[in-house]
Amino acid sequence: MSKTTSDLEADIRQLKADLEILTKQLAATGEHSISAAKRAASEGVDQLRVHGEAAMDGLKSNARDVEAQVIATVREKPVTALAIAAGAGYLFALLSRR
Repeated sequence: MSKTTSDLEADIRQLKADLEILTKQLAATGEHSISAAKRAASEGVDQLRVHGEAAMDGLKSNARDVEAQVIATVREKPVTALAIAAGAGYLFALLSRR
């Protein structure tokens, strides 16, 4: 059961070698995890961009519809539209004084 100095030195060398291998494996795992995280983040950004563009297109479409409705209403009832614009201007002037 008694180990000699050379046996202990051999065990220490083996432990050092095992630690080096383990360190390299952990580094490789870390690099793999970082690249996977970057890939996932990139995919997330791409999805957000697509959703953002779709939302922007929807807002533009809604704005065009509202604009068309306002133009149609102003053409149908110009006096009413003028009265509403004057009232809104008056309210804005009152609010901006305070």
